Amino acid sequence: MSRDPLGPGDRAPDFTLPAADAESTVALAEHLRRGPVLLTLLRGLYCPFCRRHISQLRPTCEALRAAGIVLLGVVIASPERSRRYFKHFPPCFPIAAAPDRATHRAYGLPEVLRTPEVRQGTEREAVEVLRELGLQVPPGQAAAVFAAGIISKSDAFEMTPEDEAEGQRPVQAAGHFLIGRDGLVRWARVDIGIAPLPPVDELVSML
Repeated sequence: MSRDPLGPGDRAPDFTLPAADAESTVALAEHLRRGPVLLTLLRGLYCPFCRRHISQLRPTCEALRAAGIVLLGVVIASPERSRRYFKHFPPCFPIAAAPDRATHRAYGLPEVLRTPEVRQGTEREAVEVLRELGLQVPPGQAAAVFAAGIISKSDAFEMTPEDEAEGQRPVQAAGHFLIGRDGLVRWARVDIGIAPLPPVDELVSML
């Protein structure tokens, strides 16, 4: 049964999952004992926007760490698949591998069918990214070029049958949740796209 996405005042569901980049586990409760957590729930590794988002978080990692906030991530992938990828492109923050979408469902993140409208939104997002990179492509081809030509070559990504299967399912919404040490959500953002995070000082002010 679906539920609304969690928001401020809701208790964040705990989880313990295999680490996406090492032979270990990632537990939300363990990190909350050290301080507030900014949890980012992403789609599968097939998603080039998600992989780019992870790579662009490096400056934010340092700023959050200096502010006493732990950045924590979850990607929808088997531990074996994710570890093969992150071996070549290690993240700057702990990431868990969720073999299914159970954790995302626990936080109330919706799934959206891949309708023409959703594909158009993906195309617009890809156009913006390519524009930032100073690139132009023929109309209607930005998403394909972005996924196959730009990101895949730059982050050592190769599509596997697991990635292809996840990419054929309804689009999993992404979510960001700022969680206080008491386990309560202070701020949340849920979107089909991958939006930039608020400034760190703004996040700190919400705790």
